[in-house]
Amino acid sequence: MTAGISISLGPSPARREALARRIRLLVAATITYNVIEAIVALTAGTIASSTALIGFGLDSIIEVSSAAAVAWQFSASDHAVREAREQRTLRIIAVSFFALAAYVTVDAVRALTSTGEAERSMPGIVIAALSLAIMPFLSYAQRKAGRELGSASAVADSKQTLLCTYLSAVLLLGLLLNATLGWSWADPIAALVIAAIAVKEGRDAWRGKGCCAPTATVPATGAEAVTCGSCGPGCACCTPAPWAKP
Repeated sequence: MTAGISISLGPSPARREALARRIRLLVAATITYNVIEAIVALTAGTIASSTALIGFGLDSIIEVSSAAAVAWQFSASDHAVREAREQRTLRIIAVSFFALAAYVTVDAVRALTSTGEAERSMPGIVIAALSLAIMPFLSYAQRKAGRELGSASAVADSKQTLLCTYLSAVLLLGLLLNATLGWSWADPIAALVIAAIAVKEGRDAWRGKGCCAPTATVPATGAEAVTCGSCGPGCACCTPAPWAKP
């Protein structure tokens, strides 16, 4: 039985900088879209008294803060400085998830126990459908770059963007049920689903311990196999998105 030797195969300095630039561009695109999304969702949600739409708009604001934290981390030109900022960025992302979950839960319970009903909202349906089409691509691109770079914060932020995809689907379903069947209760129920997903993602971000650098096991034969390094269960970089191939 031959023994293998594990050595670090992290990306080269030039590749790290290229990945960092890509992440900065993706973060800028995410911030720009989410600002627009927040304005539309909050305005439409206020007009229609829609808890789910307002929660969706608040999630967009939180996504902006999450992306801004990653932008701050990657604004440093030195790789060591970016790594030093990793844990603080993860904490910011986690707290943003928890804040969203708390607000949406309280507002959804209030909506379910009150006599008011959410009105139909065509602008809400449009923005939810657009987000459902756009967000998976932004999330996948950032997650791929973050995993290669070994950045748990970039991956966690991509999961924040992926959450927007889930929220868009839930929101769209709730708004369509309300618009077509008059099921106004579907709106706060959709909001509670949004809150539950946010809690899970917040917990994952809070527990994040960074991503391991890729390693290679080099047998005596000289063959080389690239594997994940010393990651624990649930490593952000090694756990694929539900819809993506590992």
